[in-house]
Amino acid sequence: MSVPLATVLVKPADAHNARLLSNVHPPDWQNPTPAPCYNLVVIGAGTAGLVTAAGAAGLGAKVALVEKSLLGGDCLNVGCVPSKAVIRSGRAVFDAKEASPFGVRLGKPVEIDFPAVMERMRKLRADLSPHDSAQRFANLGVDVFLGEARFAGPDTVEVGGQTLRFKRAVIATGARATDPPVPGLAETGYLTNETVFNLTQCPARLAVIGGGPIGCELAQAFQRLGSQVSLLHKNAHLLDREDMEAAAIVQKAFIREGITLRLNAKITRVERDGAGKRIWYELQGKEETLVVDEILAGAGRAPNVQGLNLET
Repeated sequence: MSVPLATVLVKPADAHNARLLSNVHPPDWQNPTPAPCYNLVVIGAGTAGLVTAAGAAGLGAKVALVEKSLLGGDCLNVGCVPSKAVIRSGRAVFDAKEASPFGVRLGKPVEIDFPAVMERMRKLRADLSPHDSAQRFANLGVDVFLGEARFAGPDTVEVGGQTLRFKRAVIATGARATDPPVPGLAETGYLTNETVFNLTQCPARLAVIGGGPIGCELAQAFQRLGSQVSLLHKNAHLLDREDMEAAAIVQKAFIREGITLRLNAKITRVERDGAGKRIWYELQGKEETLVVDEILAGAGRAPNVQGLNLET
């Protein structure tokens, strides 16, 4: 049976993304006929799932790999690869602006071509996608099923109307960005690490919610690429789960690079403001507002276990 792309949200529809999808969610993919019983069924084809499936198949096990969206998971599609590509472009801008102390004078302001930055990211992602492709894992002897998995019993999983029997199963479904419980945010609209890489134009004013690793790396990258970034964090320090000295270095760098920090900020609501978005927040007992063009929510993750029917 062919697999619909209902859960696949990759934009824009250019040649690079078409090449990506042809590898990690082929539109013409035919799920195989299930084996009588699998030694191992792996649910989720991100980094952990791919390594598990390949390793088990290499040891001679009969393996099924199930993925409802994109093979490669967060790392290839919306995490490590695209974020580091965009961060590298931002670093190039930073290095150019800071070149004078090294005896290099560019003579004019650095020009940033944001659409080209994002196209480079999409090309790199597509270039790497064959390593995580459905066909590559099929060639390794893994039965690849594209569709949503649902446990039907202690030793069975249903995928797209087919039943897979197994001796062991691995749940490697990863996590997703949580929806911040802020009144008006969902209605106003916001970006996450799963949608921000679909951008083709750089937001002039960007608010980043969350001072963890995802929020911080994207805040700095977009500031360097031309956005005026405001980072709102509920705690007193950025990266408060990391080494304190390292986090302090990052915080000082952000201030030096022009990122507006709003620490100990409690966001109370979000609403439309003309073509922009207004954020209301409390800071030191006072209510303040901020108007931006886009909001990026980079705070919190939740496990992807919905629909698995784990109670079975």
